[in-house]
Amino acid sequence: MGLSTDSIFISAISSDSELLATLGYVAPTQSSAGSTARIYSAAIPLPDEDLDNVPLPYVIVTFDGLNNDETTKDDPFESENDVVSIGIEVAAENRKALAELTQAIRTTVHEYMVTQLSSDEDFPIEDYRFSADAVQFDSLKPCYWQTLRYQCDVLNIEEEEDNEQN
Repeated sequence: MGLSTDSIFISAISSDSELLATLGYVAPTQSSAGSTARIYSAAIPLPDEDLDNVPLPYVIVTFDGLNNDETTKDDPFESENDVVSIGIEVAAENRKALAELTQAIRTTVHEYMVTQLSSDEDFPIEDYRFSADAVQFDSLKPCYWQTLRYQCDVLNIEEEEDNEQN
């Protein structure tokens, strides 16, 4: 499960309808197919070469690496716990909008994780530590941006299931 932890964070952000609306989501109607919110995994795909910038605000969720937690090693090769790093890059038009959006994302992720951990016995994220990088300004866009960092303790479910089958 550790290798797909970023998808859990995308689900967490997508669980808040107000946050989705802020990120450009329009619910489908009978006359339109609707649009997706500006939440991206790993990078923003820009198929249009003439498009300079993606509309603001937007969020990019990145899988920033994984280490198997060797301090809990139960088998000779890997333990059942991974330490996964997730980044959530957030961009907005101004500093105030960035602060409001990053706080909304932080709160939404926290509430989602607490709810999932208490209601789903197979939820793989056991705990996380939160930090945030410095606020940056991109004069070419222009926009303010910041990356929220999550260091997650994740149960390596696939590894555990493989061990049970052997």
